[in-house]
Amino acid sequence: MSEDNNRDSLIAAAKDALEDSYSPYSKFRVGAALRFADGTVVTGTNIENASYGLTLCAETVAVAKAMDDGHRGGLEEVAVIGDTAGAISPCGRCRQVLNELAELGGTDPVVWCAGEEEVVKTVLSDLLPRAFGPASLD
Repeated sequence: MSEDNNRDSLIAAAKDALEDSYSPYSKFRVGAALRFADGTVVTGTNIENASYGLTLCAETVAVAKAMDDGHRGGLEEVAVIGDTAGAISPCGRCRQVLNELAELGGTDPVVWCAGEEEVVKTVLSDLLPRAFGPASLD
């Protein structure tokens, strides 16, 4: 599959996840999709809480689902999309959560930051330079 097809299918999976968003307070829906080396795609959506600090971001939900399914490495690509025209990117917390999963497999995944009218390609290490992770504890 070409990079464009990979990108488009992963962004479509993230957009499908966005439809299940529980965001009654911010009204800002976000979807995320993770692709692993074995081809598995795991999605997540944001889940808000009346106690705002307990809100879960889409990327964090996807990582938790992936780890619960036994994925401990092989993260190759991430897509995140919001209800915006312009591209959105993972927040700082999500960058850290994604980094933990990526470091377990020694990868630097491509991150597709998307909106309805824009897609930006980057890599996790550019979004979170000099990241703190498992290797930092050695």
